[in-house]
Amino acid sequence: MNLEKIFYIVASTVLVTVFVLIVFIFSPVSYDESILQDEKVIYYAENISPSLRKIIDGFNEKYKGKIRVETIDLSFDKFSTNERKELLARYLRSKSSRIDIFSVDIIWVPRFSRWAMPLNRYIDSSLVEDVVPHFLPTSFHKDSLVSIPLYADVALMFYRDDLLEKVQDAEEFRKELSSSITWERFIDLQMKVDAANGRVNKPFYLFQADVYEGLMCSFTELMSNHKNPMVASEVKLGEDDELSKKSIKFLVDLVHQNKISPLEVIKFKEMQSYQYFFEKDAFAVRGWPGFLSEDNKFFPKEFRGKVKAAPLPHLDGSSPAYVFGGWNLMVSKLSSKIQEVRIFIEYMLSDEIQKFHYEDGNVLPVKKSVYSDATFLKKHPELVFYQKLFENGIHRPMFERYTGLSDIIVKHINEAIEKNIEPGQVLQKIKNEIGAK
Repeated sequence: MNLEKIFYIVASTVLVTVFVLIVFIFSPVSYDESILQDEKVIYYAENISPSLRKIIDGFNEKYKGKIRVETIDLSFDKFSTNERKELLARYLRSKSSRIDIFSVDIIWVPRFSRWAMPLNRYIDSSLVEDVVPHFLPTSFHKDSLVSIPLYADVALMFYRDDLLEKVQDAEEFRKELSSSITWERFIDLQMKVDAANGRVNKPFYLFQADVYEGLMCSFTELMSNHKNPMVASEVKLGEDDELSKKSIKFLVDLVHQNKISPLEVIKFKEMQSYQYFFEKDAFAVRGWPGFLSEDNKFFPKEFRGKVKAAPLPHLDGSSPAYVFGGWNLMVSKLSSKIQEVRIFIEYMLSDEIQKFHYEDGNVLPVKKSVYSDATFLKKHPELVFYQKLFENGIHRPMFERYTGLSDIIVKHINEAIEKNIEPGQVLQKIKNEIGAK
């Protein structure tokens, strides 16, 4: 057994031990105590944000004496997304009935479907029909409803309008940016912004190229631009190898040929890129709607009003493509409290809670009825902008083994960006490693 495998086993054991401690020791109410009470207790594994805590407290107050939700907080401050995935998978694999309901990244749904209760019989069809159609594909696996969207995300870009306004043809560029500027025009814009603002050696565009799912999002969008969807094959990454190479090359060239992105992007996840954006005076950064949140600790107050949202650029001659993100709710097959869980899901998907979660937690609603509420849209006109993005939204592949493939792909693309490796070599490495799995 090599050292890498030994390290993985040790690390996984530590993570599972920590998870068990969280579930059994740090849950506010012990299992024995809950048995003695009339109310049913359901256990919910999730990253419990301040907004979500308020929502759950409201549910517990509303159903006091009947149903209580106890949370198992898998905080993003303590666990990476991948760690959350492995913790949940290993725990559910142990066939424990401790967890009743849990949230998953939308790309995990196929993997977790084996441990999830089919919801077709339990969730009212009218609730499913009210989910924005763009988000529904992630709810199904093999034609069975195995999850329900909780909140959505869609990729976009943020740029410094105070820097753009000094460019001579600023208004023309604003129009192009607002409808998805081409990458070719966006690259040309760097010289104009730098010249108009007297900028020297300042970063222009930041994206997330660390070895994680954020890099996969950018790659998926480029594959879509090239009309080259990923395929579940050991010998091909996309339908056309030459187009796959072009997608890899484009990301490498952002750093090494076009030089609009600094090499530091290879170490960026979202938070690092946001911090760098302000500290290093960059022009634009790829991100998600939560970037504009008042809770974004990296967003200095003096920049409020100077940063605008825009669709991501697209390749000339292609259709824009923006990756969807988001989290879905799934119910454990071993839960004995299905009716109580159903009531909790309906509460979470009510218009009132969806609106509150957006206003207080800055996560996008998933219901058509919220986006068609004229009063709410008047209060939050940015939701109209997000709806336009949905029209060109794309999903990452829904393969059951997608997360494993993604780990391989981003590892090699990250290395390619760091070392300026020729795309043919990168593609061959990816295919070799996928074939060896």
